[in-house]
Amino acid sequence: MYIPPAFKDDIESIRATIHGARLASLVTATTEGPVATPLPLILDESEGEHGVLYGHVAKANPQWTLPPIGDALAIFSGPDAYVTPSWYATKQETGKVVPTWNYVAVHAYGPVEFFQEPERLLDAVTRLTNRHEGARAKPWAVDDAPADFIAAQLRGIVGLRIPVVRFEGKRKMSQNRPEADRVGVAQGLAASENALDREVARLVPRPV
Repeated sequence: MYIPPAFKDDIESIRATIHGARLASLVTATTEGPVATPLPLILDESEGEHGVLYGHVAKANPQWTLPPIGDALAIFSGPDAYVTPSWYATKQETGKVVPTWNYVAVHAYGPVEFFQEPERLLDAVTRLTNRHEGARAKPWAVDDAPADFIAAQLRGIVGLRIPVVRFEGKRKMSQNRPEADRVGVAQGLAASENALDREVARLVPRPV
């Protein structure tokens, strides 16, 4: 991922983006070309130097049967929004402005291991479920379902484990624009009816 110095994200923000992402994309290079699967992933920071990603794919998904060439890539996206040049003070001054897009993105790289052991699969799906059910008033738990039913469901998936060897984090939030332009972008996005635009507005650096 191309990351100009102004947009390079720090490790704590990178981890926060991963933990906040609802869906990731797992990409592997194979002899048949690149293969990608959208799926939820969780980062276990207690394992390894950079943490370990866990998730699973359907057993019918051919991605896990194709030997990967090199490291796998997991892509996580944060908030994003279109930025119109009409919000820039510079538009009134020189007219030398163009549209752009503000966004947060994280790429995580590492060797991918696929596994089918029932106890490992159960641990992975339990942790993933707890991660997304935890905030609910009445969270559903894996053991709410009959054990034989869960065992049958586990036979239909393949787990994956990626020890992360490096992260790339990009936070493009108009940091390269003059202060007046950043203020205009933040105000314009904050006035949007789109909730995602308003979330991006809060990330644009501006004077306190």
